Amino acid sequence: MCKGLASLPTCCLERAKELKARLGSILQKSNWTPSCCRIGKRKPTLEECLRWKESFEKLLSSKYGLCAFTAFLISEFSEENIAFYFACEDYRRTKISNQLPAKAQKIYNEFIGSEAPREVNIDHETRDITKANMDDPSPSCFDQAQYKIYMLMAKDCYPRFLRSPAYRDLVCQAKPSTKATKLPQQKKMV
Repeated sequence: MCKGLASLPTCCLERAKELKARLGSILQKSNWTPSCCRIGKRKPTLEECLRWKESFEKLLSSKYGLCAFTAFLISEFSEENIAFYFACEDYRRTKISNQLPAKAQKIYNEFIGSEAPREVNIDHETRDITKANMDDPSPSCFDQAQYKIYMLMAKDCYPRFLRSPAYRDLVCQAKPSTKATKLPQQKKMV
């Protein structure tokens, strides 16, 4: 360790380690990447952006909305929430039951465990229940933790996203839909 770092208080070093871990998880290639981030130059229409304000579900069901929300979470260093939510969705859809233990352990190690690099913010009771569920992983073993994270995003992150400059910029730059209703052509009278 260089002399400059050695003179810092322990709390500063711990915070630096935490930031390094978070940045590492952003830069690291993850199995979960929203497909919408690869949509190229397509921009959402004004109507699509305004639909995101109707509900959190509408935001998540829009490919571009999900990508914009994920980018917002990354900017706030809380992208682990959406990554955990979709890891649980993928886990729940696992059809081959002998794959459940390995997938469950991977999710637990990445998001729930005490040394998890992308630890999500859940209460101790939910963490303990999830840990107990790991003894016999079932498709529903992360349900309570996933619900807590979903509600955290819906009640906290989603409203902040809607108030953010990023969302306002998207709305301002979005163009109305080009789907104009065509009138039936009239036949020429001879």
